[in-house]
Amino acid sequence: MRIADIREATASIRSDIRNAVVDFSQMTISVVAIESDVMRGGRPVTGYGFNSNGRYAQGGILRERLLPRLRDAAPADLLDDDGGNFDPFRIRAAVMRNEKPGGHGDRAVAVGALDMAVWDLVAKLADVPLWRLLSERYNDGAADERVLVYPGGGYYYPGKGLQKLQDEMRSYRDRGYRVVKMKIGGASMTDDLARIEAVLGVIGQGGDLAVDANGRFDLSTALAYGEAMAPFGLFWFEEPGDPLDFALHADLAAEYDGALATGENLFSLPDARNLLRHGGLRPDRDWLQVDPALCYGLTEYLEIVAMVEAMGWSRRRLIPHGGHQLALAMAAGLGLGGSESYPGVFQPFGGFADDTVIEDGHARPGTHPGIGLEAKAEMFAEIQRLVGA
Repeated sequence: MRIADIREATASIRSDIRNAVVDFSQMTISVVAIESDVMRGGRPVTGYGFNSNGRYAQGGILRERLLPRLRDAAPADLLDDDGGNFDPFRIRAAVMRNEKPGGHGDRAVAVGALDMAVWDLVAKLADVPLWRLLSERYNDGAADERVLVYPGGGYYYPGKGLQKLQDEMRSYRDRGYRVVKMKIGGASMTDDLARIEAVLGVIGQGGDLAVDANGRFDLSTALAYGEAMAPFGLFWFEEPGDPLDFALHADLAAEYDGALATGENLFSLPDARNLLRHGGLRPDRDWLQVDPALCYGLTEYLEIVAMVEAMGWSRRRLIPHGGHQLALAMAAGLGLGGSESYPGVFQPFGGFADDTVIEDGHARPGTHPGIGLEAKAEMFAEIQRLVGA
C-alpha cells in the first residue's frame, strides 16, 4: 500500500460578511486530495481535506515543504504496524521533519488540511464512517447518536439591520437548530446590545444564544460587555480578547459568572495546555473550541483531548470550531460536547452532508464512509473540479 498521488489547490470562499476583526472578501482555503494505490469500484481510494475558514489557503507551505516530504517518504514508513492502513501519526512525523517547534500559525493550518485528507482516506480504507473509526480506536467503542450543533451566523453585512438579523435567526430555528450564535464587537456596545435583544425576541431565551467577539476586546471593554450581557444568561461569551492573552481571560473569568468559550485560534497542543494552565477557565461551565482543521489536524486534536482529560476537564467541554463534517464526525465518535455548523456561510464548504437532518438542535453523524464529503454534492463537485484525478 502506498500513496499514488497528492494534489492541492486553492478554493475561494469569499463573501461580504465580516466579524469584529476581519472581513471575508478575499477568504480562501486549501483543498487536498491524497490518492492511494488501492482500487475499489474501478477507482483509487482517495481522501480529501481542507482547512477551516479564517486563515486563508496555505498552498506555498504545502507545495514547498509538506507535500515533497510526504512524496519522498518510504511507503512502509507511512503505514500502521500491520501494514494494512496508513498511520496518521507517522504521516504527521514525515511532513513535520526538519520543522522547529513553536510558531504554530500558517504551518499548523497547512498540516490541518493535509491531515483531514489522511483521516478521510484511513476511514475509507477501513470502509467505515470516520466517527465510527474514532469511537472504536479512541472512545472504547462508545459514540453519540445525536450531537449538539449550533449555526455560526449573525455576521455584520452591508444593509443588514435588525429585521434581517432576526430573519436569519428565525431561519436557523426553522432548520431545526436550537442554540444560535451571533457576532458582536463590530459595532458600538449600544448597537450590539440592541442586536442581542432583537435576536432574543426571536429565540426567546438567552440560554439559546452564544455571542462571539472574535478576539476584539481589551480587558476593560470585555468587562463592560460582560456586565451588560450578564442579565441575558447567554449560552457563552466567545473569544472576548486576543486568544493568547491568557491573563485577560483569567481576569474576565473572575468577574463574569457566565460561560466563556475560546481556543479556535490556538493551533497546537502546547498552546491549548497553556490556556488551561493560565487562562482562568472553569471546567464546570467554560468551553474549548480548538479547530481540528487549523491546529495540525485531528491527529494533534487527539493529543489535546488526552491533555484536557489529564488536567481534570471533561471532553464534553470541547466543541470544535470549523462548522464542517469533520468536526461533526469527531464530536460523535469521540464523545465531545458538540459541533459548530455553517449552514449559510463559507459555501460550498460550510455545513454538513445534504442528508443531515437537524432536530431539536442535534444532528446525526451519518453512515457515509470516511468523513462523508461526497455526500455534500455542491462541495464535492467543487473539490473534484479542483483536485479530482
